[in-house]
Amino acid sequence: MDTTALDDPVGESLHGNHAHLARRVGRAATYLPDVTTFAAVDPGDGCEWDDLTRLLGPGAPADLFSCPVPPPRHWPEVFRLDGRQLILPGALAETPTAADVVELGAADVAEMLDLVATTRPGPFWPRTHELGPYLGIRGEDGLLLAMAGVRLRPPGWSEISAVCTAPEARGRGYAAQLVGALVARIAALGDRPFLHVAEANTAAIELYERLGFRTRTPVTFRGFRVP
Repeated sequence: MDTTALDDPVGESLHGNHAHLARRVGRAATYLPDVTTFAAVDPGDGCEWDDLTRLLGPGAPADLFSCPVPPPRHWPEVFRLDGRQLILPGALAETPTAADVVELGAADVAEMLDLVATTRPGPFWPRTHELGPYLGIRGEDGLLLAMAGVRLRPPGWSEISAVCTAPEARGRGYAAQLVGALVARIAALGDRPFLHVAEANTAAIELYERLGFRTRTPVTFRGFRVP
């Protein structure tokens, strides 16, 4: 199993499956506005950081996710979060009970943003669903109770992201059901699933490991400000 593309999942996605959602200057690339804030650079002689400055603008945030190449020392770091990257080496270890899973799209963005604001699974913007597919589970009253989707897509891989459940609906197995549905979608694409999780999110790590995911590598999520 070749996992090399997972060393720089943002850069690999921007150059490949997400090229249509990218904007570039020289060796620097980022996503279109409101898709996601992740940026990446192709390592060179140092001029790639000048390219990123021209792309983002002085004073702008530079969300470098788990970029393997750090920026120059004079770029102020604004956040740092320890996490890990997990992959699914084989089949799911358990088959979650099927739920009424629905596809989410542009018409559902307001509800998706509300759910993210309540549950805080990670960054999610008005056009993030375009990276998808994104799937959800609704209650009997039609309210969106849980969702998850595909975000980064380096060659051969699809990242499961934004796994979240409304507080009043937790304990019903919705997260496992959505992950299972996405694993099936990813397999149909010919890809393998992977995901990222904050080290402090022990409940999520326990769920993913129960489903058969295994840690590939620790990662550090980092954000900077363009000087």
